[in-house]
Amino acid sequence: MCSIAIIKIDKLLLLNGRLRKLQLSTKVRYAARAMIELALSYKSEPVQLNDIACKQDISVKYLEQIMAPLRARGYVRTQKGSRGGYHMAVSPDSITLYDIVESVEGSIAPVACVDDELCDRWDKCVTRSVWTRVKETMKNELQAQTLAELASEQEKLYQQG
Repeated sequence: MCSIAIIKIDKLLLLNGRLRKLQLSTKVRYAARAMIELALSYKSEPVQLNDIACKQDISVKYLEQIMAPLRARGYVRTQKGSRGGYHMAVSPDSITLYDIVESVEGSIAPVACVDDELCDRWDKCVTRSVWTRVKETMKNELQAQTLAELASEQEKLYQQG
């Protein structure tokens, strides 16, 4: 008996009884936007979450939750006090979009069996190789984008208006 039930329903997956889209979460998108804002202020004063929240239209409470795993990975750090806030702990050149996604979301595998050989069909399933290639393609694309590159593009957009 297979331990993973997958049914495709018009761009949705029913995975072990849970309906989920085959896309990255809002949390990932917000984390990327917050990190880009911090990268724009790299080597300057710390940025308060309220400033990021206002600029990116994200709840401060939600941003606090998003920043926790990024801080745990050592990508950002906090500074207390009246001039406190968040700032980059490492160069934006050394962080990729994949690093951010993995920090807040975990695996980007489209199905659990790609990361889990405990499925009793993992060695007999022909679609597993397709799902593995999907994961690797996404990973390669996300690793090709550094935070510094994204911040540079964001700066150009801000300058345009």
